[in-house]
Amino acid sequence: MKPIYSSAEEAVQQIQDGMTLMVGGFGLVGIPEKLILALVEKGVKDLTVISNNCGIDDWGLGLLLKNKQIKKMIGSYVGENKEFERQVLSGEIEVELTPQGTLAEKIRAGGAGIPAFFTTAGVGTTVADGKEIREFDGKEYVLEEALRADFALIRAAKADKFGNLIYNKTAQNFNPMMAAAGKFTIAEVEEIVETGDLDPNTIQTPSIYVQGLLQASQEKRIERLTTR
Repeated sequence: MKPIYSSAEEAVQQIQDGMTLMVGGFGLVGIPEKLILALVEKGVKDLTVISNNCGIDDWGLGLLLKNKQIKKMIGSYVGENKEFERQVLSGEIEVELTPQGTLAEKIRAGGAGIPAFFTTAGVGTTVADGKEIREFDGKEYVLEEALRADFALIRAAKADKFGNLIYNKTAQNFNPMMAAAGKFTIAEVEEIVETGDLDPNTIQTPSIYVQGLLQASQEKRIERLTTR
């Protein structure tokens, strides 16, 4: 049995200033909405956040940006957030941009206990500045170090009380690998069932990677609403 928090505020109680967080999601899909809102209310600051992108101006991680609670952002895309752009250009936030596939592999490696790996992505660009370059079979590769985090805040569709998780289609995105790479993983889920109710063949994140659960509904906002 894993702890089931009574509120998002209780779930993030242990998160302190200056910590490194991994936050699941791709755009607004699969983000732990209630956990992010609880961090905004808590007012924790000087955070290093590892996530594909930083939400939008008025939702998701964009709310932490607005409050200037993020000191450093490690991600692969920043194009949907004007406040993010403003803070980068003004030097108010440190940003480490990483090719999306490399970011995913850095997180996966962190969860697998692999300290670093070589990749061709970024060779010959600013991404490789200051990093080791090595040649294999006549081709240059750049050394990328794995990523870990103090806490991983992720989103799943369903969990059992033991902490096994199932995701909803593309809302899976970065969540499973972040669950493995966080020292302490909190899963925000829509439904919690009894242990044994989930088909073992459908479980996507085993309970060993999950330290706490929060059952919460979501608004599931649409990042770009397109109509005729």
